[in-house]
Amino acid sequence: MRVEEVRLSARSTHAITARLGVATALLMFALMVIGSVVRTTGSGLACPDWPLCHGRLIPPFEFHVLIEWFHRLVALLVGVMLLTTSIWVWTHRETRARAGGLAALAIGLYVVQALLGALTVWKLLSPAMVSSHLVVALLLFATLLALTLVEHAEDADPALPRGPRPAGLVPMIALTALWTWVQAGLGGVVSSSHAGCVCPDWPTCNGRWFPPMKGLIGLQMMHRFSAYALLGLVIFNVVRWVRVEDVRVGGGLVWAFALTVFQVILGVLNVLKGTPPWLSAAHLATAAAIFATLVITLFHATRWPAAGAPLGRGALAGSRSGG
Repeated sequence: MRVEEVRLSARSTHAITARLGVATALLMFALMVIGSVVRTTGSGLACPDWPLCHGRLIPPFEFHVLIEWFHRLVALLVGVMLLTTSIWVWTHRETRARAGGLAALAIGLYVVQALLGALTVWKLLSPAMVSSHLVVALLLFATLLALTLVEHAEDADPALPRGPRPAGLVPMIALTALWTWVQAGLGGVVSSSHAGCVCPDWPTCNGRWFPPMKGLIGLQMMHRFSAYALLGLVIFNVVRWVRVEDVRVGGGLVWAFALTVFQVILGVLNVLKGTPPWLSAAHLATAAAIFATLVITLFHATRWPAAGAPLGRGALAGSRSGG
């Protein structure tokens, strides 16, 4: 009975950690979307100082100032939730062994993110600082997702597929996730460089299929060509592995495909509509959702034993229950 009580206590600890992780990740997602609104509404320098805003904790009630101030407020909430989650992880033996490193990495990325946020203001919205701010935010988001997934797996311990993992599955999903991350960063450069409207038509650019790849036009076309390549990668993955034994992997790839198609539509609408703030925010939100979907799918794929690898706890439990 005592062993069962300890087991239940450990699973409860993992469950609480997973809930803290998902809450922090959702706040991080909201922070990235709000950051897009800050950028596209031209509110990035509405608070010319940092960490205060016009030298005050509560700034003047002006539209652009409040947008930037709210962005900073959500960033602070992310920090509070991240610190709470990390303290919980580090003070429990059950979670410290598996998630302690991820919690430390998340804290480190948050500190870098905060410094980049300050540099973005001090450097007057330099495109390099703005895009760096975004790519580090996505890395922090992925780390929080990984922490949540690790702890949820410890809590739920789902059965793994009986058969071996298909060869090439993990590298291809990892490549697609990496490409999504790079593409999102490139989109940040396009937005912060004001290159989003230099080609007001689609699929051509100012009536040309292959305009000169230089300046802002070259940056816009690089973003487009990279998006086409990403769509090709997603299509390859979903066609190749949609029917794999692990439905979480196959289902994740289907979701990634649906979101990527939706993202292409949003990208075209952004061009044709002149990148209004609400469309730009939806574009970034969908990019983050694709990235999250691929990270989650990659996690499930890596837990699936490859050919010749020893079975995990979930797979052993599944084989025993099946006789």
